[in-house]
Amino acid sequence: MPGIISGDLILAVAMTEPSAGSDLAGMRTSAVDQGDHYLLNGSKVFISNGLLADVVIVAAKTDPANKHAMGLFLVERGMEGFERGKNLEKLGMKSQDTAELFFNNVKVPKANLLGDAKGGFFYLMNMLAQERLTNACGAVAAAEAALQVTIDYVRERKAFDRPISHFQNTRFKLAEMRTQIDVAQVFVDRCVQDHNQKKLTPEVAAEAKLFTTELLCKVVDEGVQLHGGWGYMWEYPICKMYANARIQRIFAGTSEIMKEIISRGMKL
Repeated sequence: MPGIISGDLILAVAMTEPSAGSDLAGMRTSAVDQGDHYLLNGSKVFISNGLLADVVIVAAKTDPANKHAMGLFLVERGMEGFERGKNLEKLGMKSQDTAELFFNNVKVPKANLLGDAKGGFFYLMNMLAQERLTNACGAVAAAEAALQVTIDYVRERKAFDRPISHFQNTRFKLAEMRTQIDVAQVFVDRCVQDHNQKKLTPEVAAEAKLFTTELLCKVVDEGVQLHGGWGYMWEYPICKMYANARIQRIFAGTSEIMKEIISRGMKL
């Protein structure tokens, strides 16, 4: 932990698999108890820091008869049988490495097991609300940034001999975005307060993640539209923002999974 906190060690968390994304219980990576170690086999995909990581927390099934029985294992750089694929080419977030990971009979010492060998699923579920709140905070900040670069652009860009910020359609679009971002910020602030008091529920965290990430995608799309053709050019910040925003509605649980969590909380 000291090395991770100082930045001397890079950490990754490996949950998602080619055939199991939001459905964690459907993962196939397994860890078999061999007495003094666990034998780890399987693969993971879309792992942030996958190439850079010195230590990877790998979620793996530990009991074939119980789909929720999984452990969290610390796999370290250089362990025999631990291999990494290439850096995946993503639509956006180009500065972040994202890779496939492969585990072929990796011997993981018993000391590298985090907590209970069958409690990993619940450890992960316990922290997902915090992760989704973090996503919501980032989405609101990104939406605010996209709004500001769009405001700057429409004040400078002219059409029909006047700045396009003077057109009613432009002003109304920006007014809508300003209002929606402010509403989102107030909700997220309340969620942060609830989280600090250990009162944030999975359902409300899902609401925050759903609302803010959907809003972000709407704001960057409107931003590109107000930029016109230049909004589609990679040299303009709004273009990069558009590409980076799309994944927000997918990772840490898709919008559809958020709706499922919310509806369950409504006893539907």
